[in-house]
Amino acid sequence: ARMYERYYEVTYQDLSKRTGVWQAITAYLQRYVPPDGSVLDLGAGYCGFINNIKASEKYALDQSSAVEKYAVLGVKNLVGDVADLSRIASGSLHVVFASNLLEHLDDDPLASTLGEVYRVLRPHGRFIVMQPNFALAYRNYFDDFTHRRVYTHISLRDVLMTQGFQVPIVKKRFTPYSMRSSIPAHPLLVAAYLRSPWKPGAGQMLLVAEKP
Repeated sequence: ARMYERYYEVTYQDLSKRTGVWQAITAYLQRYVPPDGSVLDLGAGYCGFINNIKASEKYALDQSSAVEKYAVLGVKNLVGDVADLSRIASGSLHVVFASNLLEHLDDDPLASTLGEVYRVLRPHGRFIVMQPNFALAYRNYFDDFTHRRVYTHISLRDVLMTQGFQVPIVKKRFTPYSMRSSIPAHPLLVAAYLRSPWKPGAGQMLLVAEKP
């Protein structure tokens, strides 16, 4: 749809700020990602996660061709629908990561996407989900005109469990709601924020689900 063609251009303007933030976030998330494993960044956009995470095999998939421009050398970029992972073999991935993706999907594509994630993961593979928590960010949630569904840390956990996942890790507060936030974006400050139990302005949650 033409309405969505300039979505990345309009909503993600400060790429230099995003790079520093993602360096700190991926350093924190590395504990859930085996460095010798295979990882897919689902709805990768500007590839902040997949470019910085350590893994031996890395994929970036997005409906936008931005992945072809922003994925660094060594990342296999795929342009396509997040509900169709047919190019990836069943049981082949250690980790699938999705940031700010699931809230954009209506019921049918959501069910298809989660089913595909479950299929491509190995047993004990992880699905790492980072996205706005409506319980914290209700005032700003629909500032993004592409948000279609509302999730809290409780409802998202339950959705993942209905799809067969176990969800051992639920962090209600993880990062500020938006990178447009006034909170400084220096990687060391972001790293300190992620470690701290005190999270002013938090609006994003983190869930780590596992395929049994």
